[in-house]
Amino acid sequence: MKVIKVDIDCPSKEVIKEVAEVIKNGGVVVIPTDTVYGLTADPFNEKAMRRVYEVKGREEGKPLPILLGESHDAISLVKPSEMFWKLAKAFWPGSLTIVENLSDTAPSHLSIWGSLGVRLPNCYFCRALAREVGGAIIGTSANISHMKSPINVEEAYNMLKDRVDLYIDGGQARIGLSSTVVSIINGNLKILREGAVKEEEIKRVLFNMVEK
Repeated sequence: MKVIKVDIDCPSKEVIKEVAEVIKNGGVVVIPTDTVYGLTADPFNEKAMRRVYEVKGREEGKPLPILLGESHDAISLVKPSEMFWKLAKAFWPGSLTIVENLSDTAPSHLSIWGSLGVRLPNCYFCRALAREVGGAIIGTSANISHMKSPINVEEAYNMLKDRVDLYIDGGQARIGLSSTVVSIINGNLKILREGAVKEEEIKRVLFNMVEK
């Protein structure tokens, strides 16, 4: 396997460009994130996205979460509501994936459900990579679906082997727990997966709004 070591806090521009080129050319790459190791590709490349489904053995059509380069990159993918920005302000960059209605300008292949989860990671490498690719990258865990999410590059390789084009080694994942996924579609709060951010924290931020 090809492995590139990276300092996720201070990655070189050369490494960012090299990894971004693989992604922009349709490649699938394992990367370190702030939560666990992730599997990434270009979300605007439907063929590359389908490769991610195949690598993971993920249920066809189940939307893949997206990592952003900047908070405002969400606007091209989803329709951010007041609740969205309140959560983003409180938890981004960080471990909260927010599910909202798909933007009218977003490619339809991103979600047959009409909704999409986006996150601004607390990882400079991930954000810089997303910016270099075009503002967003796929950010699903680098595992076989329903198996434990890997917290280092060795665990990711043991599951995925040579099914991906490149592995990025950023050392041990700092949190080691997947992001929390919260849906706020049409103002309805629903915790889809509790991870690094607890439900009580989310409700504390949204309490006044949720009670209205």
